Amino acid sequence: MEDADETPAVRLPKAACPLCGRPVDPRYRPFCSRTCADRDLGHWLSGRYRIPTDETPASESDEF
Repeated sequence: MEDADETPAVRLPKAACPLCGRPVDPRYRPFCSRTCADRDLGHWLSGRYRIPTDETPASESDEF
């Protein structure tokens, strides 16, 4: 019977950059470099990462 303190070691797969697939650099996690981190930020700021919807955007003249 095994002791409760002896847990088997779990090996996690190496993390990959979500943009280019290279290994992650801890300084830029979850990315591999400053370049990929900046590219991802650019995608957010440009609206590339958005969820399509059927709602029409409210105009600034609309009142609540």
